Amino acid sequence: MSRDLQHLLHTRLKLATEMLDLPLTNEHLEHLAVQLTPAIIAFLAERRDAAAETAPVPYTLADHAPDDGALMEVSLEGGCIARVGLDVDLDSPAAILAQRLHRQPDVVGTVLPDATTLELTVRPRTLDAWRWWLGKCGADQKHVQDDAVQACGQWSGATVHLRGEGVPALQQTRGVEMLQYVLGPTTPRAER
Repeated sequence: MSRDLQHLLHTRLKLATEMLDLPLTNEHLEHLAVQLTPAIIAFLAERRDAAAETAPVPYTLADHAPDDGALMEVSLEGGCIARVGLDVDLDSPAAILAQRLHRQPDVVGTVLPDATTLELTVRPRTLDAWRWWLGKCGADQKHVQDDAVQACGQWSGATVHLRGEGVPALQQTRGVEMLQYVLGPTTPRAER
């Protein structure tokens, strides 16, 4: 990565030098690229770590009623819709996990049909956030349904049915974002 980053940095420095008409030679630019690369790698790592710390916790929002006709208690907790089966023990692994996840910013809703199952719907802001959710559940992407991706895994002793709303749209825009990152902001050259 550092070699690619050096080349990218060299190209950007060369472009800036030409645009600003600076008296720097190619040797100067190569030296700057080599010297700045470790600092930029550290900066990118810090940004990545900061993003990981604030990654949204998944949430669940059932888009259907339970098939068995079970009665559910519905509540709104901090912007998160919580549905709990009337026969679910609130000290069960799934209920404890759901309570913990309600405080997460990306959690839209939770459904507890029984003491060991949590249906969690999240609306991740980035693909990295979605990968974080998949990693926490130990799940792989299962299938795409309309504007959501669904997966299943285990977390803290509960079976989690994870639903990521808006994930297909994030996957489609990922390629465009990577290209914009590499190219950076483009501005027309000033006429000389």
